Amino acid sequence: MRIGLIRHGLTDWNAAGRIQGQTDIPLNAEGREQAERLGRRLLTEEYRWDHIITSGLSRAQETGEIISGLLNVPLLEPDARLKERAFGQIEGLTSEERVARWGVSWETLDLGQEQIADIQTRALGFLEDLWEAHQDQNVLIVSHGAFLANMLSALYKDRYTERIGNLSLTILEKEREDWRPLLYNCTRHLSLDLAKQPE
Repeated sequence: MRIGLIRHGLTDWNAAGRIQGQTDIPLNAEGREQAERLGRRLLTEEYRWDHIITSGLSRAQETGEIISGLLNVPLLEPDARLKERAFGQIEGLTSEERVARWGVSWETLDLGQEQIADIQTRALGFLEDLWEAHQDQNVLIVSHGAFLANMLSALYKDRYTERIGNLSLTILEKEREDWRPLLYNCTRHLSLDLAKQPE
């Protein structure tokens, strides 16, 4: 079994540096183009995908819908465990706004953010259930930056610490009890000249 972990495409809040968390912000035009670029890339590669599962937030769902349409791969029901980390009072704020409101040490404060241990518990629970249900298939997962970073941290500790980019692709392969990384945080499709498929 292989899984492809995808962060949703760009939104206006991403572009403005605003923390989204579980606030439901849609893709912008650039985000939709990014999703199309990844879909076109996947059409050219050796891996074949059987299903797509997204979080229930619209930016992830729309990303999944675009890729599903290009690959002709079915979308399964959204899974609530794939939603972004809840960021409490800082959702909707830029870095400058957070510092102005709480000072430079704002990250040390309890502002209602979801605890890392809770994110990792739901991430690992999702992977266990996914393996049970789809162990002979390859599945694309469309989720969110902080969620995916914490999933990878739960699996690999401090091995992967790079910020997860919009529309990045990470591929993991199940090997006995472990997930073996095959590709990490790759966004080369965003800079390649990938010709559109004919209508």
